[in-house]
Amino acid sequence: MEISMKPIEDSIAEAMSVKDKELLPHLPYILQDFWEMGTYPDIIIELIRRNSAESKGKRLLDLGCGKGAVCIAAAKELACQCHGVDAISDFLEEGRRKAEGLGVEDLCVFEEADVRERVKELNGFDVIVLGSIGQVFGDHNETLTTLKGCLADGGFIIIDEGYHDSSEPISEQARQAGMRIKDEYVIVDKGALKKEYEKELDMLTRRCLELARIYPDKEELFKSYIISQMMEYQIMESVYINSAMVFEPMY
Repeated sequence: MEISMKPIEDSIAEAMSVKDKELLPHLPYILQDFWEMGTYPDIIIELIRRNSAESKGKRLLDLGCGKGAVCIAAAKELACQCHGVDAISDFLEEGRRKAEGLGVEDLCVFEEADVRERVKELNGFDVIVLGSIGQVFGDHNETLTTLKGCLADGGFIIIDEGYHDSSEPISEQARQAGMRIKDEYVIVDKGALKKEYEKELDMLTRRCLELARIYPDKEELFKSYIISQMMEYQIMESVYINSAMVFEPMY
């Protein structure tokens, strides 16, 4: 029996660390200054290069692609054929404009859809990227079990997500899904990470305070989001291991 999924709004809220769904329509405004949203394209590019005999021209699927930073970087640097899927149309439109401006629009397709449904129809990708969107597909076992059906032979999955070192070993969850960890990129420079988080929090705070002035009846909504994001950044900086892992099927 198929398990019913959360409404897409709930999934977006969880992926974007939004506690009050009333905030969702305002996210494009709040995040207008962000380009790399959670996943650093240069890390993905490096992992593709060091885990591929030939990194050029691969088919790449980015689930929860945001504004398309990973797709556009992979298209520009590696000539990858990129397919980004996200549920926020404003983000995707910005990605299309950026791709056109950088001359890689022919290599990038951005599609508005529920990634949980869309993966049932997608296959043949050399690289699948799941970057900082939370447990949209469940834990690592459930996620890898779902996504491995979208891979081409010899393909691999990159999951970029912070994790707590006391949690269930990810390697065991991968084994349950018939996959194994092939490579890992861990961000060890906490100082640089702290500076990046502070910059992002400043941008987010400024836009939330602008909205609080525009919509004074929702001031508490925007200020609560600032506080929740401040706490989120503190947790990511001090508690979690910031890692991007490469998974491949066990043949």
